Amino acid sequence: MNKVNNLIQFILISFLFFMFKLLGFKISSNLGFLIGKVFGPFFRSKSLIINNLDKAGIKNNQTKIASNVLGNYGRIFAEYVHLKNFKNDKLKKFISIEGIEYLKEIKNLKKKVVFVSGHFNNFELMAMQIEKSGIDCAAIYRPLNNEYLNNTLEKIRKRDICKLQIKKGRAGTREILSSIKIGRSIALMIDQRVREGEKVPFFNHSAATTTIPAQLIKKYDCAVVPIYIERYKKIYFKMYVSKPIIINKTKTINEITIFLNSVLEKMILKNVDQWIWTHDRWKK
Repeated sequence: MNKVNNLIQFILISFLFFMFKLLGFKISSNLGFLIGKVFGPFFRSKSLIINNLDKAGIKNNQTKIASNVLGNYGRIFAEYVHLKNFKNDKLKKFISIEGIEYLKEIKNLKKKVVFVSGHFNNFELMAMQIEKSGIDCAAIYRPLNNEYLNNTLEKIRKRDICKLQIKKGRAGTREILSSIKIGRSIALMIDQRVREGEKVPFFNHSAATTTIPAQLIKKYDCAVVPIYIERYKKIYFKMYVSKPIIINKTKTINEITIFLNSVLEKMILKNVDQWIWTHDRWKK
């Protein structure tokens, strides 16, 4: 029965992707926002978003924020079919980069770094811009539960975002280590709950957090580069690349992970409704 449901979902989404391709980037994004706001609550819990906002100490405009979060989901979904036009620069006027000099430095000096970020706006654009800058980088991703959709998105990711994609999991961890050993940079999201993670503070509450970035930073002497992307005027993006941060080797894995969570918190608070609050980050 689950396979049947997945297939139906795949057919529906394939139809929507076809429609979005015909409509163009701007109309697709705006339509996606409406779809997310109207139909999002059937798939993602508004009450979970509001509960998470409470835990993070964000008390004002919670209902509006929750609605905008779901609308942003819709935009990201509708923009997938247009990612190739960001890749080939047909939509380059819609994105700018602050800190591009740091990407050039990493490329020219052939540094291996750990890029960290979260699920902000159209987060796929971040790994794309890293690769477009000429940096040898692998992006870590979590496969979708729907195998039909996952196959489609994997093709989009490898073709239009970053050709080197590593699945989360034990096998993926081995690939990460192999990549870093040959001098390749790694890009990953640090904002999702992980079972194998360590419980460290996140908005003053204990949250299971990945320690992979901290392990790479400590063991392989990598700098860490936080990256953030914000949406403005609905369909425009600005990506911020931080100066590479050298972390003292005396820091423990736990201390580094806590530091990275604090960096993530600052990113989230910059535009509260542009982060995906639907992850149950504080689940026990």
